[in-house]
Amino acid sequence: MLDGVGAGMAWLVFALAMGVAELILPGIFLVFLAIAAAITGVAVLALPDLPVPVQLASFAIWSGVTVLIGRRWYRDYPVATSDPLLNDRAARLIGEIVTVDQPIAGGSGRVKVADGVWPAHGPDAAAGTRMRVVAIEGGVVLVEPVESLPAG
Repeated sequence: MLDGVGAGMAWLVFALAMGVAELILPGIFLVFLAIAAAITGVAVLALPDLPVPVQLASFAIWSGVTVLIGRRWYRDYPVATSDPLLNDRAARLIGEIVTVDQPIAGGSGRVKVADGVWPAHGPDAAAGTRMRVVAIEGGVVLVEPVESLPAG
């Protein structure tokens, strides 16, 4: 078993390893565990007779606290991005011009979107008609004729 100084240093080494792991495999989560391990390490250095169960409880509590603080931080101060729709394919389609693949009859048909074909709802239109995507609902593209939109 490690003495107080050895255990404290072990916690600090663990914190450093978690920090390095966060840099290698960024996921914005290990950093909070690294902070919790560092706090536990400092506590063990300050109180060398701290029993192992108390050390583990300290790490668990500080892990929870740092994760909650991190979640709150990222909610209040979101990371700015140059492409907010990067991972939202459906939202990226809104405003795109698509071509009717299977005629829209009775409000339903299929439209060609990039290299795929999606189910579509909208006014009746013949195959080959150009339409504009106005929304996505449950995996169905809602379209309207390009001519019905004002210029600009």
